[in-house]
Amino acid sequence: MIRPVSRAPVLAVLGGSRATDEEIRVAEAVGAIAASNDWVVLTGGGPGVMAAASRGAVGAGGRTIGVLPVATPTEHYPNPWVEMAVFTGAGSARNTFNVLSADLCVAIGGGAGTLSEIALSLKLGTEVWCWASWSIEAPPGRSEVEPRRFESRDDLLDALGQRLSRDRSRPLC
Repeated sequence: MIRPVSRAPVLAVLGGSRATDEEIRVAEAVGAIAASNDWVVLTGGGPGVMAAASRGAVGAGGRTIGVLPVATPTEHYPNPWVEMAVFTGAGSARNTFNVLSADLCVAIGGGAGTLSEIALSLKLGTEVWCWASWSIEAPPGRSEVEPRRFESRDDLLDALGQRLSRDRSRPLC
């Protein structure tokens, strides 16, 4: 008999190693909101958006995981705010692990790697929210699930706070 197991929910923050000042501020706020609601923040463990989200989570007393593309520590991986580093040596293939480990993904800015994570989220059925990131819509006639888009940073942060407080923890099975 399998007994129910509870765990902290996981928010994957997706975004590039190069980010604007505004993307950094929003990522840090997203990490802090997650930590304040007892969610674990998972990132790719590098600089930019990933470091900002981790820094925000740690600053709010939260936990962080970095799923790294490298097999051993480098100058940029893991960033100083990663509490638990997973060294994959898998390069961009690690994006799949990020998405599969998440209960919700938030994409902030980002390049092609972030785009791949958004696409993987959609393919694998993990809900993804986007702010200042890629604009994706299904081709005509397709009924694919699309990312939830936010134009305003305040709308994103308000919706995230409401969602994360509602879904703090739940049984896995």
